[in-house]
Formats: sequence, structure tokens, C-alpha cells
Amino acid sequence: MTNTTVLLDQDDDGIAWVTLNRPEVHNAFDEMMIARLREIFYELEQDNHCRAVVLRGAGKSFSAGADLDWMKRAADFSHNQNLADAEYLAAMLNSLHSLNKLTIACVQGAAMGGGIGLVSCCDLVIADINTTFALSEVKIGLIPATISPYVLAAMGARNARRYFQTGEKFKGQRAYELGLVHELTVSEEEMAAQLNVMLNHVRTNGPLAMREAKRLIMDYAGAPLSSKIMADSAERIAAIRSRPQAKEGLKAFLEKRKPKWISHNNDSGKDSA
Repeated sequence: MTNTTVLLDQDDDGIAWVTLNRPEVHNAFDEMMIARLREIFYELEQDNHCRAVVLRGAGKSFSAGADLDWMKRAADFSHNQNLADAEYLAAMLNSLHSLNKLTIACVQGAAMGGGIGLVSCCDLVIADINTTFALSEVKIGLIPATISPYVLAAMGARNARRYFQTGEKFKGQRAYELGLVHELTVSEEEMAAQLNVMLNHVRTNGPLAMREAKRLIMDYAGAPLSSKIMADSAERIAAIRSRPQAKEGLKAFLEKRKPKWISHNNDSGKDSA
């Protein structure tokens, strides 16, 4: 049976659209959705044509978090079954967090529990100001365990002390203040316009440079400055300067023209410019 809990569409210019597709339950996720997300993120990781990934929810909400029926089934699991279930969810979240493309979440309606986890895994978040957020796991006797590394990185430990333990709801403005959200919008049209601004940046940037820039973040974030990191960073810039895309980018800048990758989007992931 085809798994349609998540839809994947890709544009010719390298933008991938990943849509959580269970609007009847506010895109709450279960085993099927987690499996499909992991499959899609793996596919996009390998796709050199893909330059950015937009994660969104069909219907009224981004994601209400874990599906109630899934949690009911898990209540009868053994410890080992629960462990395997949690490890699979953790692997899916990490595959989004470490995806070698720019990831953008477009958030509306509600982002609860694991929905905030997905938001926190993304590089850039655009949210409707009226979106309701909550780390609500404690309300039902659970903890936000697998999502915690990403939420902590997004909102900071001090804020997490409050919201992990109270489970209280908060709106888009507060999410912006906490650092969960980068841009706030007040309508679907404004969100689409803001998203297009971000995607236009992607379309004009060097594809290889974007991937390597994200790799810097993944490799260096949280690490203390050391001679090893200094040497590695010098090696990375030296290596990329010799690549065809970098040479083309510098040449285009000096000649006051657009680099070739802008007019050859179908080859956007190839280092052939």
C-alpha cells in the first residue's frame, strides 16, 4: 500500500516540498508518517539537484505532535519495543536536522510536542503569528525526550526549563522571542511572499557553497575553538576556492554578471559551473 502520509514534490529549480498529509488529525504523526519522512529525507540527502527543502502541513495545522492512536498502541509495548520505536523517531529527527540542504518550515495552526521538534530541526522557520505552540508531553505524563536536543539548541536551556516543565501554550510572537521562529507573518499570502524571498536567495547562491556552509555549522557548532578546527577551516576554504563553482562565482562577480548556475538550475547541484 502506498504511504501517502507525507507528500514529496520537486520543482525544476531544485526546491523540494515536503507536506505532512494527515490534515484530518492535524498532521499528528505515527509510525507510517515517521517512516515516510525518514525515507524522504534520505532520498533528498542523496539528491544533488535539490537545493532547499520546504516542510509544511496540509490543512489547518503544521503538526499536533504524536498521534493518539499511536500512543495508545505504544502503551502496551514492552521496554524493548518502546526503545526501538523511540530510536526510529530519533533517527528521523536527526536526518532532518543534518540534511545537507537548507530546510525551511512553514508553520500555521498548531505545532505541538513533536511538531516543535520538527520545527527545531529546520534551519529557517516562518510561522503565522497566531500559531499555537506547546511542549505538551508532561500534560500526559511523558517527556519531550527525542526532540530535546533540537529544541534546546533552538530556544536555549533557560527557556526550556520553563516550557518543558509547564507544558503551557504560547503563540507565534513568543516563539519568535524564544528563537524557535525566524519570521512571523499574518496571512497565507504574506507567508508565501516571505518564503519566496528566502527561496530567491537559495536560487542565486552557489549550490556547493550552501552545502559546505551547512557542513561548517554541523561540524563546528558547540565545539571549543582549537588548533584542529582552525586548521580544518583553513583547509576547507582552500579546497572550495579551487572548485569550478567558486571560480565561476568570483569571475562572475568581477565581470558584474550573474554566475552560470543561476541560468542553469537544472544542473544546480553539480560542481560543473
